[in-house]
Amino acid sequence: MSTETTNMNDAVSDDWAQALEEQSATVSVNDDGAPVFDSATVPPTSSAGSAHNNPMQDIQMVLDIPVQLSVELGRTRVPIKYILQLAQGSIVELDALAGEPMDVLINGYLIAQGEVVVVNDKFGIRLTDIVTPSERMRRVSRT
Repeated sequence: MSTETTNMNDAVSDDWAQALEEQSATVSVNDDGAPVFDSATVPPTSSAGSAHNNPMQDIQMVLDIPVQLSVELGRTRVPIKYILQLAQGSIVELDALAGEPMDVLINGYLIAQGEVVVVNDKFGIRLTDIVTPSERMRRVSRT
């Protein structure tokens, strides 16, 4: 990688770091950027079927598993004939209102809501509300 590319990547990283510092909630991260959980934030696990009783070892086993994270602006339902009429410049109306929080989904499940932020012409999302585990379970059981 060239020095110019490295400097540009460093500048972008610095801008994102500055934007992240502005958020009110802080989460500790390790050198890899992964969140670090203390014993109060790690949910208790059952010892059934486990060779050890250390919850930190249990959580470490899943930290590297990749998941699909997506941010949803809104949804709409349209007939196929409408889709076939779409062309460059067409506008598709979504069910979300302007200024409404965006849904943050992990593997298709709502885990948070947030607001769009822009840093150096790149989009990001600042989380404003985290869905509690009990609320996630209620939503899963309804489907």
